[in-house]
Amino acid sequence: MRGMFSFCPVCNNQVLSNELEWHVNSHFQEDELDRDMELARQVAMAPPSPTNSISIEVDVSFEDYGEASQASSSTVGKANRDEEISHLAKVQLKSDFYRVEGGLMNLLRTCLYNEGNNCTSIVSGYVDHYQTLGSDRGWGCGWRNIQMLSSNLLHERKEAKKVLFGGSQFVPDIPALQRWLEIAWQRGFDQIGSSHYDTNIYGTKRWIGTTECAAIFRSFGLKARIVDFDSTESGGSRINGKKRGRYADLHGPMDKFVARGVGSDTQTNSRSSDMIETLGRQVLVDWVWKYFTGSTSGSFDMSQRITVSEKTPLYFQHDGHSRTIVGIQMQKGFRGSEDRFFLLILDPGHKTADLEKALRRQKGWQGMIKRGPHTLKKPQYQLCYIDPGIVSSAEMEQLKTIDSTLVSF
Repeated sequence: MRGMFSFCPVCNNQVLSNELEWHVNSHFQEDELDRDMELARQVAMAPPSPTNSISIEVDVSFEDYGEASQASSSTVGKANRDEEISHLAKVQLKSDFYRVEGGLMNLLRTCLYNEGNNCTSIVSGYVDHYQTLGSDRGWGCGWRNIQMLSSNLLHERKEAKKVLFGGSQFVPDIPALQRWLEIAWQRGFDQIGSSHYDTNIYGTKRWIGTTECAAIFRSFGLKARIVDFDSTESGGSRINGKKRGRYADLHGPMDKFVARGVGSDTQTNSRSSDMIETLGRQVLVDWVWKYFTGSTSGSFDMSQRITVSEKTPLYFQHDGHSRTIVGIQMQKGFRGSEDRFFLLILDPGHKTADLEKALRRQKGWQGMIKRGPHTLKKPQYQLCYIDPGIVSSAEMEQLKTIDSTLVSF
């Protein structure tokens, strides 16, 4: 765990001591327009090729890129894959996002700290918020959550920074991420899931889920893991690349969650739905608490108001939407009452400017970020996280099959 804090001499916000220099410098950073323009020039100067069709992330219709996507898929077997990866690393564009001065997570930590001594919070380190735009509204939340996880990995883990996205050291836009996913599929990662998309997702508005998230990160040698929480009678986790129970024939976007109406027969389970729902909430919250407090570098100090975990944020998937869990808060119970827990969640559906405004004013931010167990009303959830380290080339084969750990209740 890391927990030493200092106050910024510019904005007076509380920040991690080892991030103080970066934080202060961020107040005076110039625009990175020059770098983005250079990347745009590389795209313009590149020879005509379907694999060069990475677009600047603006409000455009992806239908404009349909032909390029089809051509790219048809030439995969002919192209030298290493050359393709190298070229994509050079021409991919950095994703545009609203940059919060001083860092969004520093603002969140300040708000959590000011909630008082009866609260203990543990959060991930650095995370940028990526909001859905007009061009990806209704289908882009999964990509935005991948971008949030990527921002954490690039800032917090040196080993990940060296390998992610060809060593570019920035978070790519959605079209580039789509191409990275296609390359992962071409290399054999999540072959069962890729078949749902016919190994073609570039330029489409298809939903994605935890398996696609895991496939991208695993293709770079990162140890992405998936956990299923399932209160249905037949668990739907993927074991050795195959789904069990009622979802045995389903693979692809959002995994079992897009299968509305499949297996919707009345539960024969004798437990009441209310009891299952209550138990399911607690199981998921307990798992998240143990995840963030389970750092290997030391024991968790309950006396601290704020602790920064070494763990990555969690890609949080459920029916119809996905978000990013960046931490968890425990409010200590009074006079024998039970402790209360709140997940700390960044939703790509929120505008980053609105989040920043609420956090700076320290007013209204709870309704945007804090989610109590009573809000967990879905029968199934999935989480994706990334363990530390990079696997060896010999171990890469084992990562190609995307499986999950099932937590039933």
